[in-house]
Order: sequence, then structure tokens, then C-alpha cells
Amino acid sequence: MLLVLAAFFWPVGAMPALANGLAATPPMGWNSWNQVGCYGLTEQVVRDAADALVKTGMRDAGYRYVVVDDCWQAPTRASDGSLRGDPVRFPGGIAALAGYVHARGLQFGIYAVPGSRTCAMASNAYPATGIGSLGHERQDAELFARWGVDYLKYDWCNADTVDGLDRKAAFTGMRDELARLGRPILYAISEYGASRPWTWARSVANLWRTTNDLSPDWASVLSVLGQQADVAGYTGVPGGWNDPDMLQVGNGSLTPDENRAHFSLWALLNAPLFAGAAPDKLTAANLATLRNPEVIALDQDFAHSQGRRWSSSGDAQVWGKPTSDGGFAVALLNTGTTPAPISATVPGTWRVRDLWQHTDTGSATDVVSATVAPHSVVLLRLSRP
Repeated sequence: MLLVLAAFFWPVGAMPALANGLAATPPMGWNSWNQVGCYGLTEQVVRDAADALVKTGMRDAGYRYVVVDDCWQAPTRASDGSLRGDPVRFPGGIAALAGYVHARGLQFGIYAVPGSRTCAMASNAYPATGIGSLGHERQDAELFARWGVDYLKYDWCNADTVDGLDRKAAFTGMRDELARLGRPILYAISEYGASRPWTWARSVANLWRTTNDLSPDWASVLSVLGQQADVAGYTGVPGGWNDPDMLQVGNGSLTPDENRAHFSLWALLNAPLFAGAAPDKLTAANLATLRNPEVIALDQDFAHSQGRRWSSSGDAQVWGKPTSDGGFAVALLNTGTTPAPISATVPGTWRVRDLWQHTDTGSATDVVSATVAPHSVVLLRLSRP
């Protein structure tokens, strides 16, 4: 049994948020990369995802951004230097695709890079030249606004070694170009935690990646989760969020229990929630996981600090965070292969609700506990009686 005392801390990294009025709560949506990668990305894939977000109820659950990741671009810019959608895979053009997304009550996102080379050019042999934003920052920002873009994912892709760029300066440069526009565009930066962006990016972007890419397997989920223990103190104020990468629910080898644990901890971390599986191909269990209204509400509830790892011993971990009603959320996580009793000490008397069972389990004084299945979590919300 793991027994811990809840620790309560004020964030150490509080600094002004990016003043664009966006991301008051962690953004939610769908991103193309985990589903189709580079060469599988087409206009029809994006249209189908938008339609499925509506049909499955995911849009109404909060998944509003439809983000087109790398490989949407034509291999070269137009004669005037403008980016273009790939003419074969995006025959209708990006502006029309954004309009299709908007017509379904959703918001449209796109991918770009500060350097000369996108990640797919480096890692997937994407046959393109000069489609990075280096030297075209203002032109690209203005084009995105004309197209109706609502969200920009700006991905580092080794721009330091390839182009000699400085991370903070490059990301700040695009921030300033977006600020000139008449259209609000949520700004997400990704440099994989290399320069500890949680210490400087709050005034630069609305969210920033804290780790390398998350893979659809249990070991990767635990590895990325563990890295969040060091960044929780830099949660600051709403408007800027630590981003441990897109969700892998429904992908790879993750079991239903592992998917629920993954989703639970991302919610407790106040992480942006971007589905990475095809919304129209999710199993009933995975769709129920992604649409769980009580867990989504926990993700959207920020009360001075994202989730922290309160304690870890062997295969048992306890994570927790304060909630806006004066209570706490507690995740009892079993990373091992056999059932484990896990307890946490949270001083006071509490009404206890299980967010996966959707049941009030009674009251508890000072201690909450459960026997947790392997590779699983018990997620509790504690409120005053």
C-alpha cells in the first residue's frame, strides 16, 4: 500500500500569459498526425474527421479544433512566395477546407515551422523545398488569417542546427506576426522541452510541448507522464499550458484500462486534449473514454496548479491537484502487472466521487484508498460534504 500526504503548492512560474485572450482553458480537438502521418494526409481525411467529430458527439464534448499537421503543403511555394496546399491531396484548397470545418461548428488549425525545413522533410523524406516560414513569417501569418486559420502549430524541427535559429527568438517572432493580425489565432509551439519552455514561453505561446513525441504504448505514456513531475510548478495562470503531446487513445497497443489511465492523467495535468485516432473508427469503449464528461470537466478545471505527482513507490503512484470548488482530484495509478492497494492522505472530510464509475462512493476522512487493477487508474474527485 502506498500512503501519501497531499502536498499543496502555489506555482513557482506564474508570469503573464500571452495576451491574445485565447485558451482560458486547455484547448481540445483532433490532430491528423497520429492518425495518418505524412503521406496519408488528404483533404478527405480532414473532412471526414470534422464530420465524425460532430456525428460522434465529440464536438459537443469540447473537441473543437481540427488541426492539419505536416505534409499539407505543396512541394514549393507559389511564384509570389505564398504557401499552397498540395494540389493532388488538397484539390479544393486550404481556404475551402477551413470553410468546411467552420460550417460544422469547429475551428481550423494548421502546421508550420520557423526554419527552412519541416519535420516530415527531415524524417519522412517529404519532397519539398523552402516551405518553412524562415524569411516568410509575416507573409505566412497573413495568409493563414486570410484562409480562416484559428490555430497554428509551430514546430521546431531542428531549426537550430539546420538554420542557426534561437528558439525563443524564433517563436517570439511568429507571436509578434500573429499579434498584428485582425484574426485571433491560438498559438502552439513545439520544441520538445529542449530549452525548458515552461520557464519562458507563457508570454510567447498558448501552449508548449514539454517532451518528445508520445507513442501509442504503455511505456511511452509512463515515460512522458514522469517528465511532467518536474514542470508542474510552472503552471502560472490560464492562457498558457504545458503540453505533454497529443492523445494516443485508440491507437497502438494501448488497452482500454491503459487508455483510461492515459486520459485521466492528461486531464489531471490540465493538458490540451487532442485526439489522434480516427474519430469515426473509435471503439465504443474508446469513444466513451474520450467523451467522459466528468474527466473532461476535470481537465478544464484549473485552480492555481496542474496535477502533481504526490508520491511514487514501486508500481504505485498518486497524483493530485486542487479543484475550483475547494476540493481535490486524486489519481491512484497502478503501473504494474498485478492489482495493488493504493491510498492517499488528504486532510479533512470529503465526499468522494469515482469519475469512471460515475458514482458517489460515500465520504472519507483524511484517507482515500482503492485496490487498483494493473495498468489502470482510480480517478476520484473530493469535495466538501
